[in-house]
Amino acid sequence: MGTKIHKKLNELAATAICGNDISSSVLYVSALAIAFAGQYAWITLLIVSLVLFLFRKIYGEVVGALPLNGGAYNALLNTTSKGMASFAAALTLLSYMATAVISANEAIHYLHHLIPSMPIIIATIVLLAIFASLTIGGITESAKVAIGIFLFHLSSLVILSGFIIYFLSNNGIELFLENWHFSGNGGSISNAIFFGFAASMLGVSGFESSANFVEEQQKGVFPKTLKNMWSIVSIINPLMAIFALALFTIPILQSPEYQNTLLVEMGKHVGGKWVAVLISIDAFLVLSGAVLTSFVGVSGLLERMTLDRILPQFFLKKNKKGSSYRIILMFFFLSVSVLLITNGNVKLLAGVYTISFLSVMVLFGVGNILLKVKRSKLPRPEKASWLAVIIAISAVSLALIGNIIMEPKDGLPSNLTIFLDYFIPTILFIIFMLNRTVLLTFLLNVMHTIFDPVRNFVLKTDKKILKTINKINSQEFVFFTKGDKISTLNKVMLYILKNEHTKKIKIVIALEKGQKVPENLPQEIDFLDREYPEIAIEFLIVEGKFSPELIKELSKKWNIPINFMFIGSPSDKFPYKIEELGGVRLII
Repeated sequence: MGTKIHKKLNELAATAICGNDISSSVLYVSALAIAFAGQYAWITLLIVSLVLFLFRKIYGEVVGALPLNGGAYNALLNTTSKGMASFAAALTLLSYMATAVISANEAIHYLHHLIPSMPIIIATIVLLAIFASLTIGGITESAKVAIGIFLFHLSSLVILSGFIIYFLSNNGIELFLENWHFSGNGGSISNAIFFGFAASMLGVSGFESSANFVEEQQKGVFPKTLKNMWSIVSIINPLMAIFALALFTIPILQSPEYQNTLLVEMGKHVGGKWVAVLISIDAFLVLSGAVLTSFVGVSGLLERMTLDRILPQFFLKKNKKGSSYRIILMFFFLSVSVLLITNGNVKLLAGVYTISFLSVMVLFGVGNILLKVKRSKLPRPEKASWLAVIIAISAVSLALIGNIIMEPKDGLPSNLTIFLDYFIPTILFIIFMLNRTVLLTFLLNVMHTIFDPVRNFVLKTDKKILKTINKINSQEFVFFTKGDKISTLNKVMLYILKNEHTKKIKIVIALEKGQKVPENLPQEIDFLDREYPEIAIEFLIVEGKFSPELIKELSKKWNIPINFMFIGSPSDKFPYKIEELGGVRLII
């Protein structure tokens, strides 16, 4: 039976999967840029577009030369060390985790405006579970959903833009000109543009996702996905910032309500309630699509890491659809745990999302430089110039620095603090996995150092105790019989079981010349031997008269101290004194 061939993604499907993430940024990035840069927000967004244009070539060169899943991890794995590549992978994993949780939670918040009775945390978990199931169902099935969401999102933005253009054609753009001369920001223009650019760089999250599932794409599709994503954010994000500045004053745009749901407010302002509802539904869907992007991207990344034996081979198991379902389930449970730990306050994850995503972009640029230097002979369909790479890395580094030094809002911890809270455990886990054989060997040596002396002591003590037990058990019990009944002999056996350590007994009968062994005695001893298999019975007939002298002679011959034992008490007819026999045990 032949192996089932899994269909690879065409341009629309691949663009939709990663495009939902990057295009969902329009819901927040314009408002965020205005919060920091005011009237210059659209300029900062155009600068972001320029930086992203440079990164198109950077990503195209690296993935063209090394067309494998893993993104920055794959780039650094083939140019540096597994440790450095794993550092990039940890950052990418955190970026996807934060994207999944934030996008799912924000999507539910938009839906909550339409259905106020809906419990947010439970609904967020359900949404994460739905997209985990979709991804487990196979990438082609996921792509169908992603395409539907993507086309609906673009259509919604076209409708919104149409209403805004119609509104402005009737009402003019005087408000935009007033905002352009607004001077209430405080601080310098350069500071406003710097921090606005740093915040605006969050609008390109998702650009790196296509590189993480390149193996699932048809030949030649990857560079097209980069071009399509660049085109979308270059048009939509600056345009929405310009529209916003033409519709509302800057103080209103910087207010909390407009920061959270800017496009919904714009839709309500120009088209009434139904346009606002359309944008709310669109926001819910496209943010949900960003969750799907996270699941698809992380699946490609962690599968590559598992193939490189950084993660346990347990995660390589695939289902009939070709999905690494164990990776997807692990990421789902990780995302849910983070949601519960933050108690739904996912704004706490902004620092994780920001720093990890921008760091991954910087590292990808570094991977491009190393690829040029170390693997220059590898064929590649396109090349980024040295100048373009240096400018791109510098720009993203500046954005990274800006987000690190940015003052936190609403009494939240700084971006760096929150990032380190999540990054340190993640990187420690990766370090352990990379060095697990060394660490396990070290642990083994420590255990041997601590416990070997104890083990040796226990073994020696064990041998000594066993030797003592064997010595005790090897001592023989001697019972002199004059042909007693079996009931008497049975009492002797029971006494030995209950009171003696020995497992050996000599049953002795002393016969003078002419005396015979009682007829039933041998058969009775055979019976006792079968009845008490745990006691070794030896039946001996000795010549001579039973007397203290005979006892002493046998004791010396057998090297056994013989104590005399009576069943009951010695009778008056017993011809010897007790002290002559060496000792007495009485069985009453």
